[in-house]
Amino acid sequence: MKALLLEDVRKLTVREIPDPAVPAGEVLIRVHAVGVCGTDLHLYRGDGNYNFDAQGRQVPLTVHPQILGHEFTGEIVEVGRDVPDLRPGDRVICDQGRNCVSRGRRPLCRYCASGDSHQCVYYGEHGITGLPGALADYIAMPAVNCLRIPAALPPEQAALVEPLGCVLHASAWMERARNRYTFGGEERIRYALICGAGPAGLLFLQYLRNVRGFDAGVLVSDPREKNLDLVRRFGGTPINVARQDLRTAVEELTHGERVQYLIDACGNPQVLADIPGVLSKQGTVLIYAAGHNGRDSSVIDPLLFLEPTLVAAVGASGGFDSDGRSTTYRAALELVASGRVQVLPFITHYYHALEQIQSAFENDFGREDYIKGVLRRTH
Repeated sequence: MKALLLEDVRKLTVREIPDPAVPAGEVLIRVHAVGVCGTDLHLYRGDGNYNFDAQGRQVPLTVHPQILGHEFTGEIVEVGRDVPDLRPGDRVICDQGRNCVSRGRRPLCRYCASGDSHQCVYYGEHGITGLPGALADYIAMPAVNCLRIPAALPPEQAALVEPLGCVLHASAWMERARNRYTFGGEERIRYALICGAGPAGLLFLQYLRNVRGFDAGVLVSDPREKNLDLVRRFGGTPINVARQDLRTAVEELTHGERVQYLIDACGNPQVLADIPGVLSKQGTVLIYAAGHNGRDSSVIDPLLFLEPTLVAAVGASGGFDSDGRSTTYRAALELVASGRVQVLPFITHYYHALEQIQSAFENDFGREDYIKGVLRRTH
């Protein structure tokens, strides 16, 4: 099969490699669509490497090239002998993380047992930690990681169930924390600020409005007017930080109260410096995005004096339904399929060949008109 290999920083090569083997409990999937994610960009640029050896050392791309692509959907073409409930022709999305359940391990590790499967002791993640991702013709996945998708759901939208799953997990993790301000307690969140109106920020906004039912102020900051148009469409209050000072805008929009809940959905290091000027004392900060390069960590010192609740979340972790499949992914799939959370409006770029992805990283990310790209495969 053809696959796109990241062989070194900023070096992508299309190669012919063997088709994946299909163990007894797994399925072989012909890839139909892959979301091009900011995490892929970090790996491509060398800003992150999450493939570690047994001693915790990073494995260089020159030693172990990576096939990127962790947001994907496709059609099953082969089924392992121990898979009872999937068939060739089924269209599926996948939880790209291998945990105790998908590995068939018993008893479950303490993290899988508590519904925190992204922290599984034996965890591995396709497209991120060294396991092959979906920027290839085929990918083999455990059957319990796969969920059938409705016939009416287009592949490019199905592929973006994964980032919504990450938003659902992050939001649930924040709500489990011991926060002074909550959505339903004595001291309620009156204002939230989402820093970044990229795909993650737009998903967080829709989660707050359409899933959480939060009807108070949701401010969203970004320098791109195209993205802020979608903020207005999805019920947020935009702040164009290319034209407005963030602190001044927040002071005005919250009548001097500042925000009780801040979501870092952009990974811009400037956000860390801005937080002390916009967050209420003992407010909650959800660090969702990665890539805070270029700032000394001392910029968070003023934030510490506010005694905030700092929450970090990663991936679409969650518990398992009775069939062993991910509760979080199933919930995210239902939200996308029903239209309660919309992903199509922010897909701005489509790619149709593996060879186009390097150009996406080099030329499209950062463009004024770029929000989200998806690779569509026709085979």
